[in-house]
Amino acid sequence: MTEVIADIAIPDSPLANEATELVRETAPPLLFHHSRRVFLFGSLQGRRLGRTADPELLYVGAMFHDLGLTEKFRGHTQRFELDGADEAERFLTARGIGAADVRTVWEAIALHTTPEVPYRLEPEIALVTAGVETDVLGIGRDDLPEELIAEVTRAHPRPNFKREILQAFTDGFKHRPDSTFGTVNADVLEHFVPGYRHIDFVEVIQDSSWTE
Repeated sequence: MTEVIADIAIPDSPLANEATELVRETAPPLLFHHSRRVFLFGSLQGRRLGRTADPELLYVGAMFHDLGLTEKFRGHTQRFELDGADEAERFLTARGIGAADVRTVWEAIALHTTPEVPYRLEPEIALVTAGVETDVLGIGRDDLPEELIAEVTRAHPRPNFKREILQAFTDGFKHRPDSTFGTVNADVLEHFVPGYRHIDFVEVIQDSSWTE
């Protein structure tokens, strides 16, 4: 029987179920519940914005978007968003999903911390970002009915979420600080890693090998 939360049906295909199990097994409850909320809030924001996504692709994008923060999938050099995007690409390709759809999910994950740009792209890309922004930043939260928000958070609670997600971010990329250059992630390290200072874009230009 299809699970419905806040009037949103959770995809019940073999692909979606495999994605659910992979994330449940490899991510802590914090990220599992967050990822499910991202799908639900992204779907609700899609209704509000008039953007219709393929539910299965949106679900995989939402479920995989933070895999790069987990011990199993985090790398050592590239941005954590790319770790999750690359794993989604492997997962979908191995299951025969077409290249165009794989690319859409890859971009949805890779761009989910990049402001504005995702909203100009395919609905799946836009709505992963919309779900993330609603759950983490509160952007668009007040545009959703309070009873639907309550239903989402009853199904997928968020106790101590602000503190715990910031810890998960810190743990996910403090060992690769240069990967945060030019991203919002540098702010996290400046707050929580003693002595860390973000790479300054102005200094990069001024200190380059060009004489002028």
